[in-house]
Amino acid sequence: MTSTIGRVLRDRDAGLFLGAVVVSGFGSSALWLASGIWVKELTGSDGLAALCQFALWAPALAGPLLGTLADRTRRRPLLIATNLALGALLLSLFTVDSAGRLWILFAVLVVYGACGVVTDAAEAALVATAVDKELLGDFNGLRMSANEGLKLVAPLAGAGLFAAYGGARVALLDAVTFVLAAGMFALVRVRESVPVPDRTPLRARTAEGVRYLWGHERLRPLVGAAGLTMLTSGISGALVYAVVDGLGRSPAYTGVLYAAQGVGSVAVGVASGALLRRFGARRFGGAGIALTGVAAALTALPSDAAVLAGSLANGAGLPCALIAALTAVQRETPGALVGRVAATANTLMFTPTALGIAAGAALVESVGFRVLLPVLAGARLLIAAPLLRSRGRVPGERATSRRPSA
Repeated sequence: MTSTIGRVLRDRDAGLFLGAVVVSGFGSSALWLASGIWVKELTGSDGLAALCQFALWAPALAGPLLGTLADRTRRRPLLIATNLALGALLLSLFTVDSAGRLWILFAVLVVYGACGVVTDAAEAALVATAVDKELLGDFNGLRMSANEGLKLVAPLAGAGLFAAYGGARVALLDAVTFVLAAGMFALVRVRESVPVPDRTPLRARTAEGVRYLWGHERLRPLVGAAGLTMLTSGISGALVYAVVDGLGRSPAYTGVLYAAQGVGSVAVGVASGALLRRFGARRFGGAGIALTGVAAALTALPSDAAVLAGSLANGAGLPCALIAALTAVQRETPGALVGRVAATANTLMFTPTALGIAAGAALVESVGFRVLLPVLAGARLLIAAPLLRSRGRVPGERATSRRPSA
């Protein structure tokens, strides 16, 4: 763990990128929970409160198109400007003081989500340029660890700040984190050439990124497997309350399971760089998916210890496929295409989660979680099998040693 963190932090630009991700991610996670509480308090409506998450997530459906914008200009100025613009935009939430003005909150959340898609694509592209390719796996793993760790802390901080001072103060906190992130991006030392003007229609440029991803013999299986795994994760996520009820526990026990899952994600994120170098992207991703299959089987058992172990294993397994796919995209995609290809990959990997949640919600009542979870376990093992059979290695990974990295 110390070695992996040290490898990243010793690289000045990688450390700045990671700091920007952690700082802005803290504010985003705080607002994520506070926005729903804010709407619930002003309207009393559970449905409207849930729409906050939909407003943040919906722009991801346009990921390939929004990612194309990140390839039309230099990425570092784009990240600085977008973070500063979001910081300013969030200040408009000080005007939300009644149910009649909630439209402002929802509009801000939609813009927030769209900007998040663009900045994620720009970050993926700029990291691939500014950070040594040997460090990409370490960086992506630590980023995943940081994001998962923040999910355990930041929402509680946001809820506490909301309870004490109201939603506007949470928005102010988030705005400050965006300004700090913009400052960190400004300190990154990277030489970017201005993209060559391209008169090709936007739709055609977007399609170019989709075609590249779909036609790449190594990227397509990784991204496809990750997307299918996230589809099953949505289904299993919808079953969590049924699992807790089957254990005879109160709904609050879900917090314990989510905490165990977060611990697993943090642990594998820290180790992912070394594991990627040793096993390669396909086997690393495949092993993680197989581990989620074991996790689903454990979660179906009527035992607190088994379910906790399943949550921990699920948290450790899920990030593997995502880290492997993103690292491969950054390593194998030409610089001019990274933004749109990364955004397309993110859409294909994360959008299925919402479909899985809907499917799980529909099936849990009629089929039952003790039937669904073993089926999911088998499905995940089938998804993992093609990746585990492959001995191929993504270019850019070291193939000279099978020893664990120091």
